[in-house]
Amino acid sequence: MIRDVALGQYYPSGGILHRLDPRGKVLMLIATIVLIFCSFNFYALGLTAAFALLVVILSKVPLRIYLGSLKAIIFVILLTSLLNVFYGTGEPLWQWWIFKITADGIRNSIFVTVRIIALVLMSSALTFTTTPTDLTDALERLMKPLSLVGIRVHEIAMMMTIALRFVPTLLEETDKIMSAQKARGADIESGNLVARIKALIPILVPLFVSAFRRAWDLAMAMECRCYQGGGGRTRMKQLHMKARDIFALFFMLLLTAGVVLCDIFL
Repeated sequence: MIRDVALGQYYPSGGILHRLDPRGKVLMLIATIVLIFCSFNFYALGLTAAFALLVVILSKVPLRIYLGSLKAIIFVILLTSLLNVFYGTGEPLWQWWIFKITADGIRNSIFVTVRIIALVLMSSALTFTTTPTDLTDALERLMKPLSLVGIRVHEIAMMMTIALRFVPTLLEETDKIMSAQKARGADIESGNLVARIKALIPILVPLFVSAFRRAWDLAMAMECRCYQGGGGRTRMKQLHMKARDIFALFFMLLLTAGVVLCDIFL
């Protein structure tokens, strides 16, 4: 069900990752994304995937919550894996018409699947272990040098965090609308592809209306509180790097070196 999707939600499990500086977590996520797409063999990708699993364990967030995040894009994962099976070179193991499956295609399919899963797990771990407020502060601090060239960093960070925060809210709203339509006798799960797309129209219209209403209410609330952006604003909670944050970043450097060495020598 849509309500099981946990993307964008904060899960207060009390793990060690929850106590890390959000700036360090954002930097580690960016570094991991770069490593995922710069891993060109299974040894390098295995190191990155092992790090993603370590992050999942240290977060102390139940595995079912992460599976909920993967469930949201399971169709994309399966479709990407299936397409990559037919894009290999070499002697075909099976062939029909223009479609052929090779050992290289199977390796490509596994490689891409592991990449996507590791990417989703790391992105989910950031939102599960970081509150929207901390994430806003971290993004604003990291992008602060851009303010020297006239970019409004605070507003950008605020918009990114609000968008992320509204993901579970809109998913919950979608689930309510679908349940209401089913209660009225609407059939949205049977029929061919065209019929299912047509059945989604009565869901999308109230969903967009609800989204615009929520955006309007949020804008009015911010205006009533005299919100004027980041100029001259102070923070109740100051971010400070501690020893555990330095150790985490140092471990990330070791992982980066290991992936680079695997790409070069293996």
